[in-house]
Amino acid sequence: MLTPIELIKATVDGMAERGFGRIINITSSAVKSPIDVLGLSNGARSGLTGFVAGLARSGIAEKGVTINNLLPGAYATDRLQSGLASAAKQSGQEIDTIAAARQALIPAKRFGNAEEFGSICAFLCSVHAGYIIGQNILADGGAYPGTF
Repeated sequence: MLTPIELIKATVDGMAERGFGRIINITSSAVKSPIDVLGLSNGARSGLTGFVAGLARSGIAEKGVTINNLLPGAYATDRLQSGLASAAKQSGQEIDTIAAARQALIPAKRFGNAEEFGSICAFLCSVHAGYIIGQNILADGGAYPGTF
């Protein structure tokens, strides 16, 4: 939480002076649905989310600067693969079985990929997203079960 806040504070004024800027914090879907074993992480992510909500609406938007949070779910990354391998080892099951079970919980029935994640982030950084301010954008294949 502290590092992103310091980076934002170090850059946002310059963006406002230039009349354009985009800040995207890549956090986690845990902001919307906390993960029980990640208590400290849940708290820090919530703190960053609150900071962004306040700053994004504080007058910088009228100067062309937007700040948003991108909340990824399960993406096909080395970190995910490591977690699946660990779960497979602990359970004695094949990694493909563990991955299939996890994907079955996602309405898209698959993990996200780097290209689509990058496209979402690129859009939020573009001039086309100038009216998206202080939002938490879920990119989780529909895994979050809520309406808000």
